[in-house]
Amino acid sequence: MSSFTRKQAIASIAAGSTGKQLSIGEANITELYGDDVLSLRVIRKYLSGDVFEKLEQTVKEGTSLDPAIANDVAQAMKEWALSKGASHYTHWFQPLTGSTAEKHDSFIEVDSEEGVILKFSGKNLIVGEPDASSFPSGGLRSTFEARGYTAWDPTSPAFIKRAKNGTTLCIPTAFCSYTGEALDKKTPLLRSIQAINIHIKRLLKCFGEKDFGYPEVTLGAEQEYFLMDKRLFMCRPDLIQAGRTLFGAAPAKHQQLNDHYFGAIKPRIIAFMAEVDLELWKLGIPAKTRHNEVAPAQFELAAMFEKLNLAVDHNMMIMEVLEQIADRHGLVCLMHEKPFAGINGSGKHNNWSIGTDKMNLLKPGKDPHQNAIFLTTLCATIQAVDKYGDLLRVSTASAGNDCRLGGHEAPPAIISIFLGEQLTDVIEQIEKGGAKTSKKSAELRIGVDAIPSLPRDTTDRNRTSPFAFTGNKFEFRAPGSNQSCAECNIILNTVVAEALDEISTKLEKCNKADFNETLQKILQKIIKDHKRIIFNGDNYSPAWVKEAKKRGLPNAPETPQALKALIAEKNIKVLEKYKVMSSTEAHSRYEVFMDEYNTKVQIEGELALNMSRTMIMPVAIRQQSKIVANIAALNSVNIAAGVDAQVEKAERIGDLITSLANYNNDLETAAKAANAKKILSCMKNLREAADALEELVSDEYWPLPKYAEMLFVY
Repeated sequence: MSSFTRKQAIASIAAGSTGKQLSIGEANITELYGDDVLSLRVIRKYLSGDVFEKLEQTVKEGTSLDPAIANDVAQAMKEWALSKGASHYTHWFQPLTGSTAEKHDSFIEVDSEEGVILKFSGKNLIVGEPDASSFPSGGLRSTFEARGYTAWDPTSPAFIKRAKNGTTLCIPTAFCSYTGEALDKKTPLLRSIQAINIHIKRLLKCFGEKDFGYPEVTLGAEQEYFLMDKRLFMCRPDLIQAGRTLFGAAPAKHQQLNDHYFGAIKPRIIAFMAEVDLELWKLGIPAKTRHNEVAPAQFELAAMFEKLNLAVDHNMMIMEVLEQIADRHGLVCLMHEKPFAGINGSGKHNNWSIGTDKMNLLKPGKDPHQNAIFLTTLCATIQAVDKYGDLLRVSTASAGNDCRLGGHEAPPAIISIFLGEQLTDVIEQIEKGGAKTSKKSAELRIGVDAIPSLPRDTTDRNRTSPFAFTGNKFEFRAPGSNQSCAECNIILNTVVAEALDEISTKLEKCNKADFNETLQKILQKIIKDHKRIIFNGDNYSPAWVKEAKKRGLPNAPETPQALKALIAEKNIKVLEKYKVMSSTEAHSRYEVFMDEYNTKVQIEGELALNMSRTMIMPVAIRQQSKIVANIAALNSVNIAAGVDAQVEKAERIGDLITSLANYNNDLETAAKAANAKKILSCMKNLREAADALEELVSDEYWPLPKYAEMLFVY
């Protein structure tokens, strides 16, 4: 790596094309949408009426699959996949690595005449057997115990995955061990959905609702990401191996002017986005929104609300498609939560709501104080988040997210709820004896006659709150861009299920004549006991940290501290009670997540040490040597002008070289001891010295692409 390589990359980018813009008309969108998905609408064409009805009941109502229809469904899948050009199939699953996994098998089988036939049986569909020994298990499996199983999830449709030289049928599956423990993120998610659905039904029956349809948890996920030119990316070993820059001085301009946010999208990027949308629509993913985010080179994609399990699968597919299409355009998509220091990081805003296929239980209506079902669901959520805020924090804990939380529009590690003025007023009334009024929304006039008055929401948005009510849903802003949506929704579903369970149990026991009074007492107690979690102010304020401590809210800013809550007795109890996760599974995940954290920090530490010694130190010495040689040359001809300034600079570089060497030694010691906390501290010191050198060493020598180049040259 050299400054020549870096400058060559920049010149190549400047001379490059902007990418071909796709032309996608309305007819094309409607025709291609879902073209690579085996939806119920599509598979109906391949199945008899009786078989289709049984499959539809499983998909829509969550009933057990009739094993007798497995062969028919498998045959339909094979025929459809072959019509799409697929030669292989795979059980597509989500192990505890945080990404997806797949093992491809072809459809071929040898026939009796030494030829081949194409075959796919019900057994092939329902169960697979990938090697489980090398996936993270936290002690659930040993290396010599390799057997693991993938089990077909009929509620998430099969889809086609296309590569340059191959097409594969992907079948979403759960992944478990030989002894039945969950080794993935889908299994506990499905269990949590099942748990909350039971108590949604109970609650609605308590209110006398009859024709309310099927219980439903929904998710709309917003995915933030960075893009950079691949040629510059390949000049940064830290981005290649760690996903984030371990060194880099702040540029004069980054996001101070906020001119990138919602700005006009560059031609090369819009070409990339257009192809991303096209591929996602083919996969039946309702990609809706695309725009420039706050930081330069940062962008966002948001999909419309879907059933939770499907939305989680779709988000994993979105991340993969973003990376694949970026590569086609000579770009790299960065999913790390904080690839660049000093500017906004990337989150995955988790917009969560519950209800049925006919109603949203978190929709306030025109008069929230009169909407008893909404207020009950709201209070259940308040109770759940207050009791298990530490567990929600676990779901956002990672080495990458630790770099992001607490600044630049990322919420702090303290979990609190933002309700806004109207709902806060309503629950305060309930606490005092019952809500009688709701603050009304007003019209917003902006002083231009040609523009009509606008309806104004009853509350502003709070971008610093980790868990904010935003109209008919809660937006959980703390998850990181690289994390699976499954984690936080497993927790949300489980803890809200407990709250709904407790409320429903009390309501089921009361007489109809006492229903309203009983409900009011229940809600009053919940608000009184759990109102400490509500905070509508600035979550970045130092005063809030003190206030949160006074209220008794947990604050675990670092992952090792946060993860301990996963194995706390009260948290394991609620996970076991609703059959979402056993104690063994919870402890195994604690081990997996801690090992992942320590390993990532270890990798970063060793990488920073190597880059410092082999890339930064040599150019610093070279720069100092050149200055010293120039000073000697000036002295030899008795020229004094400028010598003092050069001596001062040489001494400054020398001091930083000394500091760099000392910090290298400290980091080496910490890395050998595998002390994650010490490694991070040493990396911080090392970066300060290296970044100071970047601002002193000639641009001609500096080998690493700089922030001003990575963030603006693409």
